Amino acid sequence: MLDPKRKQNVINKFKTHATDTGSPQVQIAILTEEVKELTGHLRSHKKDFSSRRGLIKKVSERRRLMKYLKREDAKAYDELMSKLKI
Repeated sequence: MLDPKRKQNVINKFKTHATDTGSPQVQIAILTEEVKELTGHLRSHKKDFSSRRGLIKKVSERRRLMKYLKREDAKAYDELMSKLKI
C-alpha cells in the first residue's frame, strides 16, 4: 500500500488534466509503484503467500489496463511505457 504523499506524487506526474485521478495512465502508474513495493517486500519475506497473491492481482489489473490503453490510444500507451520503463 502506497502512502498518500507518494501516491499523490505519482498522480501529479502522470495526470492528463488538472483534476485527473482515474485515467488509465494514472491507474497504471499507481499499480506499477505498488508492484515495485510488493516485489521488494517479497524478496525479504519469501513465504508471505497472501502478499504474493496481492501482487499477482495487481499485475493482472495493470496488464488489463495496459491492453485497454493500447487499444484506445496507442500513442499515450507508448509514451507511458517509456516513462515507466516497462
